[in-house]
Amino acid sequence: MGNQLTSENEYLQLLRHVLKDGAKKEDRTGTGTISVFGYQMRFNLQEGFPLLTTKRVPFKLIVSELLWFIKGDTNIRYLLQHNNNIWNEWAFKKWVESADYSGPDMTDFGLRSQTDEAFNTLYEEQMAAFKSRILTDDAFAAKYGELGNVYGKQWREWQTTRGDSVDQLKDVIRTIKSNPDSRRLIVSAWNPEDVPTNMALPPCHTMFQFYVSEGKLSCQLYQRSGDIFLGIPFNIASYALLTHLVAHECGLEVGDFIHTLGDAHIYLNHLEQINTQLEREPRELPQLKIDPSAGSIFDIGVEHLSIENYTPHPTIKAPVAV
Repeated sequence: MGNQLTSENEYLQLLRHVLKDGAKKEDRTGTGTISVFGYQMRFNLQEGFPLLTTKRVPFKLIVSELLWFIKGDTNIRYLLQHNNNIWNEWAFKKWVESADYSGPDMTDFGLRSQTDEAFNTLYEEQMAAFKSRILTDDAFAAKYGELGNVYGKQWREWQTTRGDSVDQLKDVIRTIKSNPDSRRLIVSAWNPEDVPTNMALPPCHTMFQFYVSEGKLSCQLYQRSGDIFLGIPFNIASYALLTHLVAHECGLEVGDFIHTLGDAHIYLNHLEQINTQLEREPRELPQLKIDPSAGSIFDIGVEHLSIENYTPHPTIKAPVAV
């Protein structure tokens, strides 16, 4: 079983490294972090699917979010239809800070904590109402469910100065099939023109590059900023899944997923949870199953993807810094 645990140990070593060598830094959310700059992990996808076992990571949420990116969608309605609440906070914030909102003051997100039950109750009531309107009211969803030109828009419809658009993902897949030795198999989500004004959240995973060798497809991600406890486990699994799907589309095996981080940080309100996780022993990695009836990567659905032999330790909850 030793080889099966290599991928998980890459992540656990990142946690230990930042706890030991990280510097305390302030951040946009006001929460505070322990941070290092520059770190790289390598996951051999032949060993198993790198879904953490020292805490449960919800695979279906990873699937629906990635398929949302691949579809080029930027509205949270699709995510909510799949019971995925990952992006709610940013859309909700836009609503409660708008002139259309008439409920109790929800703008002080810093008050949201397990110790402020009154605020939490109000928050959850307003969030439930918001989600219901996104799902049932087309005009409301178009206005407040839209996150701007985030990942899916950049991947599938990058706007050029000439007034046309580039489907980066489709172009890269076409090139992998026709010229697998190309060194230009790159998709970028970081659009400097859109970052200041047209995105609910500037992309954290900014660009990725594919590489083909000996019939295997590898992928390297550059991530400018990573919430190590909550975000990075999702990112690892999401880009591992993307590598599998592109390899499936191109008739290749999977190779490595290389995860390169810029500002890798632990939020100060995640320290207790991380200590709990580090006390746990990793278990055998699960296996990804792609339904043989699944068509193109651009048509694949949540129902075509599943994980087998996943026996993780229990979930560890922690607050999201918004």
